[in-house]
Amino acid sequence: MPATEYRKAKTGLAVVTLFMLFAGEAIRNLLGWELFMGLGVLITVIYIVVIFRARHLIHWRSIPFWLAFFALLAVASVTWAYSPANTALTLWPFIEVTIGGVGIALTLPWNDFVRALGTTLRWILAASLLFELWVSVFIGHAIYPVWVDTTQGKVPAVFQWSRNLLLEGGPIQGVVGNRNQLGFIAVIALIVFCLQLADRKVWRNWGYVWVALALLTIGLTRSATDLIALMVVTAVALIALWMRSVPATKRRPVYLTTFGIIAAVAVLVNVASSTILSIFGKGSDLTGRTDIWAAVTQMAEQRPVFGWGWLSPWVPWLEPFNNLAVHNGVHYLQAHNVWLDVWMQLGYVGVIALILAMWGLFSRSWFIAIDRPQWDLVDTRPYSASSLLPLLVTVALLAQSFAESQLVVQSGWALMVILSLTVMVPTRITKALN
Repeated sequence: MPATEYRKAKTGLAVVTLFMLFAGEAIRNLLGWELFMGLGVLITVIYIVVIFRARHLIHWRSIPFWLAFFALLAVASVTWAYSPANTALTLWPFIEVTIGGVGIALTLPWNDFVRALGTTLRWILAASLLFELWVSVFIGHAIYPVWVDTTQGKVPAVFQWSRNLLLEGGPIQGVVGNRNQLGFIAVIALIVFCLQLADRKVWRNWGYVWVALALLTIGLTRSATDLIALMVVTAVALIALWMRSVPATKRRPVYLTTFGIIAAVAVLVNVASSTILSIFGKGSDLTGRTDIWAAVTQMAEQRPVFGWGWLSPWVPWLEPFNNLAVHNGVHYLQAHNVWLDVWMQLGYVGVIALILAMWGLFSRSWFIAIDRPQWDLVDTRPYSASSLLPLLVTVALLAQSFAESQLVVQSGWALMVILSLTVMVPTRITKALN
């Protein structure tokens, strides 16, 4: 296969994989679980072959230690799990996502990955807005996924694929069927679109259109979690740009000022928490999250060191997890806080491993963002906008992690794997792969 065609094939495979990771619900909701699972297995097999063929190029000692430790700990937890069979069942998708993330990191140069990610997110946002418009104009009522049986009485609204609320100003759920998830996809899309626009990787007019659509989607989801994540990302981006404007030898006052501002904001949030929550339309229970967190904490305290074994997402038929998070009669399958979720499943050991893995990714991404690039994965010109992408996406993942458990499943875990391997593996390896 010619080099150009091979590169297009790798990028196309990455787009399909990223769509599965970010919006696999669209395939499940439209065509059912069987086709979705079959496509997942096929993609996994392809990436296993890719990784096997590239094994001689990989210096395994250079792989981020704590990322690998956390993944292996999750797999090893099947040996002490409360329910080994169910742990093994939920480990398979985790392994699939890990393989997909490693495969993308190995096969795509940085600029090709950013292009593939941007393309995927454009497809998801466009499909979501058109889908919601189609439901509102031609269907006129809420619709459910094909796998939901609506003939056996009333089905909770949380299972609706679309609530037919676009013309009312939202909240919309898009093709993913979840407003928080769609909002977070739009936040990541906004980061990518803005950086591509700044780097002149897209036509300027179309770039502005996609930035506007990403902002519109965030607004229509009415997701407080994602709005807060966007605010945090914006603040970090401004601080990073400020750091870039200051010589490395004169950055101490900037750091001290930044830490002072963070401390002041923390105090303000603590003092005015009720007012802030009301601004975002949230009660003191954070839409039932506090009750879920209390129940998960009680479970974690029973097995605090190594946890109950990997179980993300929780299986709906296993006691006591099937009744652990119930809100308004709906059984949720996550803790809505990745740190509590990991503590319950992998104990203190898992939490420490995840903190260290995230710290390694954040710290490396920070210095890549504020220093003149010395790595080969970004543009060679000084301070390219794309060098901000690992930092801003990492910050978005961290901001979301306190209200959702997405960091260790599907797109969240895939992004962490891809970014960790990209920014932390020595450039001599990535240069050989590219």
